[in-house]
Amino acid sequence: MDRSEFQPTNIAGKLAKVFIDHPLTLMLSIFILAMGYVTLQISPREANPQIVVAGGAVIVPYPGVKASEIQKVIVEPLQRRLREVEGVENIVAIAKDDVAILSIQFFLGEERDQANFRLYNSVMRNVDALPKGIMTPIVKTMDIDTDIAVASIAFYPKDKTLPMTELYKKVSKIQNQINKIENVAITDLIGERKEQYTIEVDTFKLSAYHISLGQIVKAVEGIMVKTPDASFHSDDHKLVVFGVDRAIRNSKDIGDIQIASYGGSAIYIKDIATVKKSDDMQNMKSATITYKKEGKIEKRAQTTLTISKKRGANVVNVNKDVFALMESLKPQLSKESIGYIITRDDGYTANHSVNELVMHIIISVIIIGVLLVFTLGFKEALIVTLTVPMIISLTLLTGYLLGQSINKISLFALLLSLGLLVDAAIIVIENIHRHFHDHDAKDKTVKEIAIAATNEVGNPTNVATIAIMVTFLVMFLVGGTVGQYIRPMAVYAPIAMFTSLIVAYIFTPYLVNKLMKKED
Repeated sequence: MDRSEFQPTNIAGKLAKVFIDHPLTLMLSIFILAMGYVTLQISPREANPQIVVAGGAVIVPYPGVKASEIQKVIVEPLQRRLREVEGVENIVAIAKDDVAILSIQFFLGEERDQANFRLYNSVMRNVDALPKGIMTPIVKTMDIDTDIAVASIAFYPKDKTLPMTELYKKVSKIQNQINKIENVAITDLIGERKEQYTIEVDTFKLSAYHISLGQIVKAVEGIMVKTPDASFHSDDHKLVVFGVDRAIRNSKDIGDIQIASYGGSAIYIKDIATVKKSDDMQNMKSATITYKKEGKIEKRAQTTLTISKKRGANVVNVNKDVFALMESLKPQLSKESIGYIITRDDGYTANHSVNELVMHIIISVIIIGVLLVFTLGFKEALIVTLTVPMIISLTLLTGYLLGQSINKISLFALLLSLGLLVDAAIIVIENIHRHFHDHDAKDKTVKEIAIAATNEVGNPTNVATIAIMVTFLVMFLVGGTVGQYIRPMAVYAPIAMFTSLIVAYIFTPYLVNKLMKKED
């Protein structure tokens, strides 16, 4: 049989024969590299991989009932019913006076939306098994994607005369603007100070006027009720609408509320209490920030705005949009004597981690290339080095199509398997190099040698690579949080190994045919 009609016997030789002289092979390599670059830019970047956690809390208010009774009539029956929900792993219950709280944890990996639906459906279906008099149960589900902030901004007054309540109002407006940014899920304010009227009651005067605290509460509640507008038709068939304007405008208005009468005289709140406008006293919490300005340590009260992103969104792009908005608001905030400090930026952390690992991959490829120069030769080392970017590009593209993000674990998988990625290309190029020095090499063309040498090592290379792929695929069997955390390694490493075979069989013979010549 003529040498030009050599028929490959396995997939390696067949791929080499098809692509070694194909006019589109070069275009295919450029396309793969371009897609790899685009994938690297558009793939969601995260500091750590997403972990699917499903669970929630069921809150059952039962006013006026002791904890021991709530344990018997609410906690124990509801625990038994919730145990029947598919996928529930643990239930932790707390019985307190007036309320029962049950925390439900599903097995890791349970699809969150389905788990949340099953939990809510089970609670609502079993309400009739609970005692009469309970308030409507509250089912609060957990969402790890939106519950964890990816950015936080601390706002503080530059001028100490600026009240914290005024700062809170202005930051609330900024919060509304950030909520409109694409892929922003939830924003929250920590350390806010809301305006309120504080009524400090003098207990001695209460006794003197024979007034109870309940009377004061009822009087204040009555004035807080919103009075609806009323309308009627007059004799001349005109529609007349009237309403009660806001009764509370300042502290004096509250002081002028009549509570009761004593000795024929009206008793007002101002007679038995001091009313003043102040900050929110209900939470009894405050937040401060310490920073260095012109070499001096400054400590100010602050309000922190936290931002979380939607699942699958690129944290780098989300934070970039948020901080671009803050930069545009900087002149306005400066005029209002409001300063801000970015206290958390997961976008920077994720981007920095990804860029650092990409740089390490590049350095590793260069080191491998240098080592091959001394063992095989310059052109052989160049060919192997050129295949690595194509392998990584195909791996990233496949991972993106499978819904994976680029994070420290996925890139670590590429870095870990980098030495294995070049194995197929090194085996092929080394066998071609050996065939160049065979006694009958002078009677063969470079193309014939490349196809025959690739076909010769195809089967053993396939078996060795598949064996390594299986060791990484076993990671899918690891359960719990660890299993979900290392899942990108079980995805990216086998993909990288498989693409290394394809690239080695297609592009290594092609580059050999273009770049290498037989020695005389």
